[in-house]
Amino acid sequence: MTEQDKLFKYITRVEDFAFDERVAHVFDDMVSRSVPFYNEIQRIQADLIMDFLPDAGVVCDLGCSTGTTIGHLIGHPRCPDNALFIGFDNSEPMLEKAKAKLSAHTATGQVSLRLGDLGNLRNLPDCDVVILNWALQFVRPIDRELLLKAIFHALKPGGILLLSEKILVKDTLLNRLYIDHYLEFKKSQSGYTDIENQRKREALENVLIPYRLDENMALLERAGFTHWDTFFQWFNFVCMIAVKG
Repeated sequence: MTEQDKLFKYITRVEDFAFDERVAHVFDDMVSRSVPFYNEIQRIQADLIMDFLPDAGVVCDLGCSTGTTIGHLIGHPRCPDNALFIGFDNSEPMLEKAKAKLSAHTATGQVSLRLGDLGNLRNLPDCDVVILNWALQFVRPIDRELLLKAIFHALKPGGILLLSEKILVKDTLLNRLYIDHYLEFKKSQSGYTDIENQRKREALENVLIPYRLDENMALLERAGFTHWDTFFQWFNFVCMIAVKG
Protein backbone atom coordinates (compact mmCIF):
# COMPACT_ATOMS: atom_id res chain seq x y z
CA MET A 1 0.00 0.00 0.00
CA THR A 2 1.31 3.47 -0.90
CA GLU A 3 2.25 5.65 2.03
CA GLN A 4 1.24 9.31 2.16
CA ASP A 5 3.99 11.76 1.27
CA LYS A 6 5.04 13.64 4.41
CA LEU A 7 8.77 13.74 3.64
CA PHE A 8 9.08 17.51 3.78
CA LYS A 9 6.66 18.08 6.65
CA TYR A 10 8.86 17.28 9.62
CA ILE A 11 12.48 17.51 8.42
CA THR A 12 14.82 20.00 10.07
CA ARG A 13 17.53 20.12 7.38
CA VAL A 14 16.89 20.30 3.63
CA GLU A 15 19.19 18.15 1.47
CA ASP A 16 19.33 17.65 -2.29
CA PHE A 17 16.43 15.56 -3.52
CA ALA A 18 17.26 11.92 -4.25
CA PHE A 19 15.16 8.98 -5.39
CA ASP A 20 16.18 6.97 -2.35
CA GLU A 21 14.27 4.44 -0.25
CA ARG A 22 12.35 7.15 1.63
CA VAL A 23 11.11 8.67 -1.62
CA ALA A 24 10.33 5.26 -3.14
CA HIS A 25 7.98 4.43 -0.26
CA VAL A 26 5.84 7.52 -0.90
CA PHE A 27 6.53 8.17 -4.57
CA ASP A 28 3.17 7.09 -5.99
CA ASP A 29 1.39 9.47 -3.63
CA MET A 30 3.98 12.20 -4.22
CA VAL A 31 3.79 12.18 -8.02
CA SER A 32 0.00 11.93 -8.17
CA ARG A 33 -0.28 14.98 -5.88
CA SER A 34 2.59 16.95 -7.46
CA VAL A 35 1.88 16.59 -11.19
CA PRO A 36 -1.34 18.35 -12.28
CA PHE A 37 -3.77 16.04 -14.10
CA TYR A 38 -1.41 13.12 -13.54
CA ASN A 39 -4.05 10.41 -14.02
CA GLU A 40 -5.50 12.10 -17.10
CA ILE A 41 -2.04 12.39 -18.64
CA GLN A 42 -1.50 8.67 -18.07
CA ARG A 43 -4.79 7.95 -19.83
CA ILE A 44 -4.11 10.23 -22.82
CA GLN A 45 -0.57 8.94 -23.12
CA ALA A 46 -1.71 5.32 -23.13
CA ASP A 47 -4.26 6.04 -25.87
CA LEU A 48 -1.57 7.70 -28.01
CA ILE A 49 0.88 4.85 -27.51
CA MET A 50 -1.67 2.28 -28.65
CA ASP A 51 -1.98 4.18 -31.94
CA PHE A 52 1.70 3.44 -32.63
CA LEU A 53 2.30 0.09 -30.89
CA PRO A 54 2.21 -2.89 -33.30
CA ASP A 55 1.90 -6.56 -32.44
CA ALA A 56 5.07 -7.69 -30.69
CA GLY A 57 5.99 -4.03 -30.30
CA VAL A 58 8.55 -2.85 -27.74
CA VAL A 59 8.12 0.03 -25.29
CA CYS A 60 11.03 1.54 -23.34
CA ASP A 61 10.11 3.58 -20.25
CA LEU A 62 13.16 5.63 -19.27
CA GLY A 63 12.91 6.69 -15.65
CA CYS A 64 10.17 4.12 -15.05
CA SER A 65 10.17 4.78 -11.26
CA THR A 66 7.68 2.42 -9.58
CA GLY A 67 6.27 1.05 -12.83
CA THR A 68 2.95 2.92 -12.82
CA THR A 69 3.06 3.87 -16.50
CA ILE A 70 3.95 0.36 -17.65
CA GLY A 71 1.08 -0.97 -15.56
CA HIS A 72 -1.33 1.47 -17.23
CA LEU A 73 -0.17 0.41 -20.68
CA ILE A 74 -0.47 -3.32 -20.02
CA GLY A 75 -3.98 -2.77 -18.71
CA HIS A 76 -5.08 -0.79 -21.77
CA PRO A 77 -7.80 -2.62 -23.74
CA ARG A 78 -5.89 -2.11 -27.02
CA CYS A 79 -2.52 -3.29 -25.73
CA PRO A 80 -1.23 -6.22 -27.81
CA ASP A 81 -0.85 -9.37 -25.72
CA ASN A 82 2.65 -9.91 -27.13
CA ALA A 83 3.95 -6.37 -26.52
CA LEU A 84 7.16 -6.12 -24.51
CA PHE A 85 8.00 -3.45 -21.94
CA ILE A 86 11.48 -2.46 -20.74
CA GLY A 87 11.85 -0.10 -17.81
CA PHE A 88 15.07 1.72 -16.93
CA ASP A 89 15.73 3.61 -13.71
CA ASN A 90 18.84 4.64 -11.79
CA SER A 91 17.23 4.04 -8.39
CA GLU A 92 17.30 0.52 -6.98
CA PRO A 93 14.59 1.30 -4.37
CA MET A 94 12.28 2.55 -7.13
CA LEU A 95 12.94 -0.56 -9.21
CA GLU A 96 12.17 -2.77 -6.22
CA LYS A 97 8.76 -1.10 -5.98
CA ALA A 98 8.26 -1.60 -9.72
CA LYS A 99 9.21 -5.27 -9.48
CA ALA A 100 6.62 -5.81 -6.75
CA LYS A 101 3.93 -3.92 -8.67
CA LEU A 102 4.62 -5.72 -11.97
CA SER A 103 5.66 -9.12 -10.60
CA ALA A 104 3.07 -11.07 -12.60
CA HIS A 105 4.38 -9.54 -15.83
CA THR A 106 8.09 -9.84 -15.04
CA ALA A 107 7.47 -13.53 -14.31
CA THR A 108 6.16 -14.08 -17.86
CA GLY A 109 8.93 -12.01 -19.44
CA GLN A 110 6.55 -9.35 -20.75
CA VAL A 111 8.26 -6.77 -18.54
CA SER A 112 11.99 -6.34 -17.98
CA LEU A 113 13.28 -3.85 -15.40
CA ARG A 114 16.88 -2.65 -15.59
CA LEU A 115 19.15 -0.44 -13.53
CA GLY A 116 20.61 2.35 -15.66
CA ASP A 117 21.68 5.98 -15.49
CA LEU A 118 19.81 7.94 -18.16
CA GLY A 119 22.77 10.25 -18.55
CA ASN A 120 24.86 7.30 -19.75
CA LEU A 121 22.36 5.25 -21.75
CA ARG A 122 23.78 4.98 -25.25
CA ASN A 123 22.75 1.53 -26.56
CA LEU A 124 19.01 1.20 -26.15
CA PRO A 125 17.20 -1.82 -27.61
CA ASP A 126 15.28 -1.38 -30.86
CA CYS A 127 11.81 -0.19 -29.93
CA ASP A 128 8.57 1.35 -31.17
CA VAL A 129 7.87 3.69 -28.25
CA VAL A 130 10.05 5.54 -25.74
CA ILE A 131 8.61 7.28 -22.69
CA LEU A 132 10.36 10.03 -20.73
CA ASN A 133 7.93 11.13 -18.05
CA TRP A 134 9.37 13.98 -15.97
CA ALA A 135 12.79 12.34 -16.22
CA LEU A 136 14.82 14.37 -18.75
CA GLN A 137 14.71 17.35 -16.37
CA PHE A 138 16.79 15.30 -13.89
CA VAL A 139 19.47 14.46 -16.50
CA ARG A 140 22.48 16.77 -16.54
CA PRO A 141 22.00 19.34 -19.33
CA ILE A 142 25.28 18.29 -20.96
CA ASP A 143 23.94 14.72 -21.36
CA ARG A 144 20.41 15.44 -22.61
CA GLU A 145 21.15 15.73 -26.32
CA LEU A 146 23.16 12.50 -26.31
CA LEU A 147 20.29 10.70 -24.60
CA LEU A 148 17.76 11.97 -27.15
CA LYS A 149 20.06 10.96 -30.01
CA ALA A 150 20.32 7.46 -28.51
CA ILE A 151 16.52 7.34 -28.32
CA PHE A 152 16.16 8.46 -31.95
CA HIS A 153 18.65 5.82 -33.07
CA ALA A 154 16.83 3.08 -31.13
CA LEU A 155 13.35 3.95 -32.41
CA LYS A 156 12.10 2.12 -35.47
CA PRO A 157 10.82 4.27 -38.38
CA GLY A 158 7.41 5.57 -37.39
CA GLY A 159 8.20 5.11 -33.71
CA ILE A 160 7.45 7.78 -31.13
CA LEU A 161 8.96 9.49 -28.12
CA LEU A 162 6.59 10.84 -25.47
CA LEU A 163 8.31 13.49 -23.36
CA SER A 164 6.69 15.08 -20.30
CA GLU A 165 8.51 17.91 -18.55
CA LYS A 166 8.17 20.79 -16.14
CA ILE A 167 9.19 23.86 -18.13
CA LEU A 168 10.15 27.51 -17.89
CA VAL A 169 8.67 30.23 -20.10
CA LYS A 170 10.52 33.09 -21.75
CA ASP A 171 8.50 35.88 -20.16
CA THR A 172 9.57 36.30 -16.53
CA LEU A 173 6.20 37.71 -15.49
CA LEU A 174 4.33 34.73 -16.91
CA ASN A 175 6.91 32.34 -15.55
CA ARG A 176 6.33 33.68 -12.04
CA LEU A 177 2.55 33.59 -12.56
CA TYR A 178 2.63 29.94 -13.67
CA ILE A 179 4.76 28.95 -10.69
CA ASP A 180 2.37 30.75 -8.33
CA HIS A 181 -0.58 28.87 -9.83
CA TYR A 182 1.30 25.60 -9.44
CA LEU A 183 2.08 26.29 -5.79
CA GLU A 184 -1.57 27.18 -5.20
CA PHE A 185 -2.56 23.90 -6.86
CA LYS A 186 -0.29 21.98 -4.50
CA LYS A 187 -1.87 23.74 -1.52
CA SER A 188 -5.53 23.69 -2.45
CA GLN A 189 -5.77 20.51 -4.53
CA SER A 190 -3.02 18.34 -3.08
CA GLY A 191 -2.91 19.41 0.55
CA TYR A 192 0.78 20.34 0.74
CA THR A 193 1.57 23.18 3.15
CA ASP A 194 3.62 26.27 2.34
CA ILE A 195 6.55 24.95 4.37
CA GLU A 196 6.43 21.58 2.55
CA ASN A 197 6.41 23.33 -0.82
CA GLN A 198 9.30 25.58 0.18
CA ARG A 199 11.43 22.73 1.48
CA LYS A 200 10.81 20.59 -1.59
CA ARG A 201 11.69 23.48 -3.93
CA GLU A 202 14.98 23.93 -2.04
CA ALA A 203 15.70 20.19 -2.27
CA LEU A 204 15.04 20.16 -6.02
CA GLU A 205 16.87 23.40 -6.82
CA ASN A 206 20.17 21.80 -7.86
CA VAL A 207 18.66 18.52 -9.06
CA LEU A 208 15.70 19.36 -11.31
CA ILE A 209 16.80 21.77 -14.06
CA PRO A 210 13.89 22.67 -16.37
CA TYR A 211 14.23 24.00 -19.90
CA ARG A 212 11.92 26.24 -21.88
CA LEU A 213 9.60 24.56 -24.37
CA ASP A 214 11.58 25.92 -27.33
CA GLU A 215 14.81 24.58 -25.82
CA ASN A 216 13.28 21.10 -25.52
CA MET A 217 12.02 21.31 -29.09
CA ALA A 218 15.49 22.34 -30.28
CA LEU A 219 16.93 19.29 -28.52
CA LEU A 220 14.44 17.05 -30.33
CA GLU A 221 15.36 18.60 -33.67
CA ARG A 222 19.10 18.18 -33.08
CA ALA A 223 18.47 14.56 -32.12
CA GLY A 224 16.93 13.96 -35.55
CA PHE A 225 13.17 14.33 -35.01
CA THR A 226 11.32 16.29 -37.70
CA HIS A 227 7.74 15.79 -36.46
CA TRP A 228 6.77 16.98 -32.98
CA ASP A 229 4.02 18.73 -31.10
CA THR A 230 2.59 19.28 -27.62
CA PHE A 231 -0.45 17.16 -26.76
CA PHE A 232 -1.07 18.54 -23.27
CA GLN A 233 -0.09 21.63 -21.29
CA TRP A 234 -1.07 23.03 -17.93
CA PHE A 235 0.81 26.24 -17.10
CA ASN A 236 4.44 25.09 -16.63
CA PHE A 237 3.81 21.38 -17.24
CA VAL A 238 3.89 20.11 -20.83
CA CYS A 239 3.66 16.78 -22.65
CA MET A 240 5.25 16.41 -26.10
CA ILE A 241 5.18 13.80 -28.83
CA ALA A 242 7.95 13.33 -31.40
CA VAL A 243 7.68 10.91 -34.33
CA LYS A 244 10.64 9.35 -36.11
CA GLY A 245 9.99 9.88 -39.81
